[in-house]
Amino acid sequence: MDTGIIMKAMSGFYYVDDGGGETVACRARGRFRHQRLTPLVGDRVEFTRLPGGGGSLDALLPRKNQFQRPAVANIDQLVVVASGVIPVTDPFLIDRIAAIADSKEGCDVVVCINKCDLDPGEELYRIYRAAGFPTLRVSALTGEGIGELSAAIAGKVSAFTGNSGVGKSSILNALEPGFRIQVGQVSEKLGRGRHTTRHTELYRLSNGAVIADTPGFSAFDTERMELVRKEDLERAFRDFRLYLGECRFTGCAHIKEKDCAVREALDRGEIQESRYRSYVRLYEQVKDHKDWEDR
Repeated sequence: MDTGIIMKAMSGFYYVDDGGGETVACRARGRFRHQRLTPLVGDRVEFTRLPGGGGSLDALLPRKNQFQRPAVANIDQLVVVASGVIPVTDPFLIDRIAAIADSKEGCDVVVCINKCDLDPGEELYRIYRAAGFPTLRVSALTGEGIGELSAAIAGKVSAFTGNSGVGKSSILNALEPGFRIQVGQVSEKLGRGRHTTRHTELYRLSNGAVIADTPGFSAFDTERMELVRKEDLERAFRDFRLYLGECRFTGCAHIKEKDCAVREALDRGEIQESRYRSYVRLYEQVKDHKDWEDR
């Protein structure tokens, strides 16, 4: 039995990198369906090579983390690609993704503002630098900032995600000329991009990075993303953590309570208003959510 990493999942096949330069197209054994296990891109797996080519997926090795959207596993960091120009990224999209990542084991977040040749994204840059996120400005067109981004992902497994049209695939093409990943156009009328990435796939770069290009999403799609449990939400906002435990009331929700350290930090400008609004919006979504609803 061999081990490897799922690099791509498509049409019922899992394409497993065996670590020796070969990719084996595998089918999952029936036990996965019976146990309601879904292999994900990024999973480390055991598989068996079959006579005549191909293989069977036998077992999933333990995951350090997993995500529903993008559907990936064992990610070291999420690179959230945003834009200050068509399409303009709503900070809530970034905040929801970042909250999910910050609630996972062993996953960092990098905010990458693309199209800085058209708009520097000053407000997005200010918000996320102040919130403590590594924040980069790049241009896939001119190459500005691409070297800095390459250094940030070198030697790590990173998933690139963000709303449609912000230029994820263009950035990957700039990072590794020769990829030639399909790039779509942004609708000037609607201000959003067309989905060009139809599935999640891992790629190996010459700098030692492994990256996942994932399908883009719209604002509507965020409502279908996984939820961070109410009890975990405050810690999923990294800029809140300094003030947790300092509120007057135990179990403070940081919404309307008196003597709330988080709200006081907001009033002093130590927490960004858009970040706090995103927290309240997410809290309203999860406050009555029951764990059994996810089963």
